[in-house]
Amino acid sequence: MTDRKLLSSLSKLGFSMFEPSEELDVNETLAAVVKSHDTRLWEGFPVLLANVAESYQLAPEQVEQRLKSKEEKDLFHRLMLMSGTLFSHYRLSFSWWNKLQKGLSKKDNALVKKWKSDLANNRTLKCKDAELDPERLKGLFELYFEKKAEKGRRRKEKYEEFSLEYALSQVFSPKQKELFKKKLEGLPFTKTEQEYYSRTVKKKVVALANSELHSLSKKLLGL
Repeated sequence: MTDRKLLSSLSKLGFSMFEPSEELDVNETLAAVVKSHDTRLWEGFPVLLANVAESYQLAPEQVEQRLKSKEEKDLFHRLMLMSGTLFSHYRLSFSWWNKLQKGLSKKDNALVKKWKSDLANNRTLKCKDAELDPERLKGLFELYFEKKAEKGRRRKEKYEEFSLEYALSQVFSPKQKELFKKKLEGLPFTKTEQEYYSRTVKKKVVALANSELHSLSKKLLGL
């Protein structure tokens, strides 16, 4: 396994600190998608822009600098309009889209209005010579937000798990914590473990369950 492949594999397994250090050229990537003339990539353009807006600074003028022909620049503009239209469909707001909307021509406004209707009624969106599938457009975008929400949920759960582990470590010794979890999971104790639990751990559990003590602790902490 090459070093680069190993670093990439470690990153996928959660070791993000080992991720290859090459910086992503966002503008070059967006320009490459425009030039690809691949309808599947164009249908994913709103997802790319949403990701860029979240993690990077979107600079449309820098993308345009990487597009040579007027046709490519016009296509990029159309893809921006299409993405913004989809954002509006989901009542989402991005600063670049708000700024772009203020300077739209009558022709662009008419196109956005038509695309809004097409999305609402699942009609094909015509972008230059390409036909974009409204269901795939919305499906890809909804999948992106579902994954984003799931990632946020896992992060919250992990934080709560670490917080609980830390709190338990402040109250119980490693052995006591082990017996506490064992009791929670309904696992059987040995005779020695049962005696130790009853003599030591149970007393701490009873104290922790005391509502008055809990209330006083919160008061002391100003919670």
